[in-house]
Amino acid sequence: MELGRLEYLQALVTEFQVTDSPEAKEQVLANLANFAYDPKNYEYLRQLQVLDLFLDMLSEDSETLVEFAIGGLCNLCLDKTNKDYILEANGVEPIINCLSSSNEETVMSAVTALMFLTTPQSRQQTTALPVVECMLRFSLSASRRLSNLATVFLEDYCTPQQVEEARNLSKHTAVGIPLPRD
Repeated sequence: MELGRLEYLQALVTEFQVTDSPEAKEQVLANLANFAYDPKNYEYLRQLQVLDLFLDMLSEDSETLVEFAIGGLCNLCLDKTNKDYILEANGVEPIINCLSSSNEETVMSAVTALMFLTTPQSRQQTTALPVVECMLRFSLSASRRLSNLATVFLEDYCTPQQVEEARNLSKHTAVGIPLPRD
């Protein structure tokens, strides 16, 4: 069965690469993101460079492709090897960029991925001032899910000084990342 799993995932990756249909690409990426839930697939997904595929899709114009890609990364970054790979591939910045999505699922996955990717080495990047400012705004969101997740991020991943600095800064600026629509 294990060999069949690798072959099936390889077929999905190949289909994603060769299809011209946007709907087929979305369907395949959704399937790959779902397979990223299962730790049994981590090694195969690394072998097939699916982490790179997900990272590449974060800059696509299609909100759906971005949503599935960030969802897949969120699933994968619980694993230490995957986490290290994403950090070394400079994956934090494109994940931070997903915070400005108008799609709430994309934003939720991006916040969660940033939590999973926070290490002593990456903390400076994952809790940079613009991110903390963004979390302060999200903590005020009408969406209970988003406000709760942002509050956990602020309380568990940021120092009180970072939160205070972001609060003071956001008092002086009118521009910001918009809240996702529900």
